[in-house]
Amino acid sequence: MEFQLIERIRERTAQGREDVHLGIGDDAALVMPPAGQQIAIAIDTLVEGVHFPHGIDPADIGWKSLAVNLSDLASMGASPAWALLALTLPKQPREQVQAFIDGFADGFAQLAQPHRLALIGGDTTRGALTVSVAVHGFVPVGKALTRAGARAGDVVLVTGTLGDAAAGLVLWQQGTRVDEESGRAAYLMERLHRPTPRLSAGLALRERASACIDISDGLLADLGHIAHASGLAAEIDAPLLPLSPMLLGSFDDATAREFALAGGDDYELCFTVPPALVAEVQGDLARMGCGATRIGRMVEGSGVRVRNAQGEWLETGRQGWDHFAP
Repeated sequence: MEFQLIERIRERTAQGREDVHLGIGDDAALVMPPAGQQIAIAIDTLVEGVHFPHGIDPADIGWKSLAVNLSDLASMGASPAWALLALTLPKQPREQVQAFIDGFADGFAQLAQPHRLALIGGDTTRGALTVSVAVHGFVPVGKALTRAGARAGDVVLVTGTLGDAAAGLVLWQQGTRVDEESGRAAYLMERLHRPTPRLSAGLALRERASACIDISDGLLADLGHIAHASGLAAEIDAPLLPLSPMLLGSFDDATAREFALAGGDDYELCFTVPPALVAEVQGDLARMGCGATRIGRMVEGSGVRVRNAQGEWLETGRQGWDHFAP
């Protein structure tokens, strides 16, 4: 049964690459990175009921399990190459397991193939539904983006819009059914289940962004990582937060702002740029379709503060997602 499942995954995710000398089917894969490139490696684990709700389409799980990892590569300015997959499946009838595998692999492949990402190995086992994906990408030596390079005076920007995924999760938890609701619900749930890793934006930010991170745990938490690693503070202007019409049409302004600041699961990029490069970067990312919105600045100090339209500092409360919070 296990080897049949592996073969089903292999068939649906096949992607040829000249740097993969031996892929799925042996005890280990053999790969050859190109000269002059560093290998960027990231891994994420998704657990049912924690990272994705019970009962969602297996194709969405396949897509998201890869997307969250590709987003990590994007934040480093790396281009994707290879992936490893560890899949833990609950005990179910054979037909249900095969149907899940087929859907999962199709969703995974829908995102992998446009980026020429090859699945080169992994493992399957039995237990609570859990997906672990490790991705490997390339970045020229010394060109990787990190969290630690921001300087006082740099401008803070984000791609796309914020808070949509958190709103989609609330709608899902409320039992909203897309086929019975407005297009707003469909859009917000799509942003939750099928985030778009900003790989092209990450490549465009090489040698221009001073620091970068992807927004997985919430803007406050993730920008806080840049601030901490760079030894600075960050100030955000709440009225500048990019909020989609779909979000604003579904929730009041205060709730939408809370989703944007602390909701998480957006997988947009948050990055810092010297003021002289802001217009250039915004123009390039606008042409890519994701855009880049200026939301604040880096200053001396520590932590992240949010200012309202009246110039008053806000009490922000929850900072973002924490797996080990009580």
